Amino acid sequence: MTIKRLYAQAALCAAVATTALLGTGAAMAQQVVHIGYSGPLSGGAAKYGQEVLDGMQMAAADVNQAGIEVAGKKIKFEIVPLDDKYNPAETAINARRLAQEQQATVVLVPHSGGGFAVQTSNEQQKLLLLSYTSVPQISERGNKLTVRIPPAFTSYLNSFVKYEMATYGKKVALAATDTDYGKVWVAAFKPAWEAAGGTVVADNAMSYNRATDFYSGVSRVLAAKPDVMFIGGPSEPTGLIAQQARELGFKGGFIVMDQAKLDEVAKVTGGYAPLNGAIGVLPLASDETPNAKAFVERFRKSHGGRDPSQEVSLNYTAVYATALAMKLAGTVSDATAIRNQFDKAVKALPPQANPNSVSGVDERGGFVLGNPLAAVVQGGQLKSAGLSSLAAAK
Repeated sequence: MTIKRLYAQAALCAAVATTALLGTGAAMAQQVVHIGYSGPLSGGAAKYGQEVLDGMQMAAADVNQAGIEVAGKKIKFEIVPLDDKYNPAETAINARRLAQEQQATVVLVPHSGGGFAVQTSNEQQKLLLLSYTSVPQISERGNKLTVRIPPAFTSYLNSFVKYEMATYGKKVALAATDTDYGKVWVAAFKPAWEAAGGTVVADNAMSYNRATDFYSGVSRVLAAKPDVMFIGGPSEPTGLIAQQARELGFKGGFIVMDQAKLDEVAKVTGGYAPLNGAIGVLPLASDETPNAKAFVERFRKSHGGRDPSQEVSLNYTAVYATALAMKLAGTVSDATAIRNQFDKAVKALPPQANPNSVSGVDERGGFVLGNPLAAVVQGGQLKSAGLSSLAAAK
């Protein structure tokens, strides 16, 4: 029996098991359950926010098509999106509106500032927060109704530092986004770079979500003659900053924060060649694992040939797991019961709903990914790399 046939049989068995978990799909009156979303759907981060929403909506459609019953009732999921313009104050207002007006028990927020704002009251509101941010503090504050979706950025930090320092040099200029997410990343990055023997020669945070021309800010950091630039925020403005740095004569490397995706950044820079020397998170479309490849092809077919980002895939998985957690908990309205079943729900995900190979939820509420992959740009080509091999760079 071939490996391909074995994989097909495994997928079929998983699909049968998941169908049993979701429900029979028998004809009965449907209960509509709203999952809330508050994210940037306008401004400089609008594309990022839409990618998250695309993943959520795709998952809801797939769960609805499969059919799900919770406590004997057939459920139809609907995603209710509200634009917060990447403004945490707006996020907090939106979360209350979603809970009160839409009876949402679960709300997904794709930025740390908004997540922290929701955490000030979500336990009192009995609202489960799905937080799409790699900032580790979101799941370290003891909030019992939070699930952090992506891996903490600290899992990448030392490998990124060692690779770029070994490849380009010890002087770094910080030109990251000025959001809460960027500030937390910088607060962790600076001591890690200095502990490895490097020097921070410039620090100039920029408004990735509002500006469209970064020449003055980029010129300011390049005046310090860095070997490496630390950049990142939403992919499109990150691409503009990298492009303008090259136009201004920068020849060094880029450390790209995990919110920005190298394939999306390359669309702005006109290919990977201007990104030579960059290191970041491996784009999903470049992941060769079977689950990832199958998800990419399925998304392309339903979205006009467009490649899905990690924002699509991980938030797809988060919504799909939410449906399974509700099934296991026997409730669509008890946020605590749903949260308590999340680890089991993730472990019950079928392969087609788990393109990033999430293996569970840790004791602090963060998704567990076995071996996050990074990517480097060399010779105008994107190459995947394990974090351990990057950390060993000489």
